[in-house]
Amino acid sequence: MSSFRIRPRFKHLVSKPSTEVESHILHALAMTQEIYTAGFVQGHTHLLIPVKERHFWSPQLHLSTEATEEGTIIRGLYGPNPTVWGLFFFGYITLGMAFFFISFWGLTKWSLGQPATVLWALPFIALVALILYLIAQMGQKVGAEQMFRLHHFYEEIFEDKVHIN
Repeated sequence: MSSFRIRPRFKHLVSKPSTEVESHILHALAMTQEIYTAGFVQGHTHLLIPVKERHFWSPQLHLSTEATEEGTIIRGLYGPNPTVWGLFFFGYITLGMAFFFISFWGLTKWSLGQPATVLWALPFIALVALILYLIAQMGQKVGAEQMFRLHHFYEEIFEDKVHIN
């Protein structure tokens, strides 16, 4: 887990049936105060940091289970709070659309021989996108310790090392 990705994930094969895996996860959650679950639906579990320690950049772990002939495949996906994810997604979409329309408009004016001063907005939009990216990286670093806690908790449940992709 040394390099950060936008939404790190893992895939773990466990030799137990899926119902036993889910009950094992729920039992481990009941035995600890360190991790809090936001919800459990058949096949899906969200692991969160306790409310008193949670902040804007706190990560969460979504676990989904899938029964196979060899046992159960557990897929884990680390990500931010959906509000944070939505905020950055909306920001990037807005900047991308602004970049597209301003460049389309400016290049059209330029090809017609008219002044295309609107094209000077493109470096500003690129700068805002870079700042948004740097803020996201900073937030990811702020939540890194909690992400490690979630991952180590998962590894303790199954007493196995799991590589994150």
